[in-house]
Amino acid sequence: MWERFYGKNQANTSVPNCPECTSREKKKIEAKYVEDFPEEEDRSRDALFKLFDEIDIPMKMDEKNRRHFICKRCGLYATREEVSDIRFKLNQRERTRDDKHDDYLEWWSKSKKEKAEN
Repeated sequence: MWERFYGKNQANTSVPNCPECTSREKKKIEAKYVEDFPEEEDRSRDALFKLFDEIDIPMKMDEKNRRHFICKRCGLYATREEVSDIRFKLNQRERTRDDKHDDYLEWWSKSKKEKAEN
C-alpha cells in the first residue's frame, strides 16, 4: 500500500473513473431504462442509481508523468483536477428559458431598487 519515492512516503491513490465514458454509459442506461419501463409510475430512481453505481471505467495512471491519468477507452489525458472539472461540467444541467427569465427578472428588480434609492 505504501511505497517509497525519493525519500518520501506516498500512498497509492485511488484511480478516478473516466467522466466522459461514464457520462455516455449513464445516458445509455437511462435510455434503456426508460424504454423498459415506459410508465413513469413503474420507474424507481433508486433502481436507476444502483445501475449507475455499477459503472466502473477506471483510468490508468501515466507511468512517465504520475500526475496524469489516461482513459483506455476514449484516450482522455488529464490531471485529477481536470477530471473533476470535466465531471462537474457534464453533471451540470443546461440552462432553460425559465432560468434565463428568472435571472432577467432578478436583474430588473435590483435595477428598480437601485433607481428608487437614488
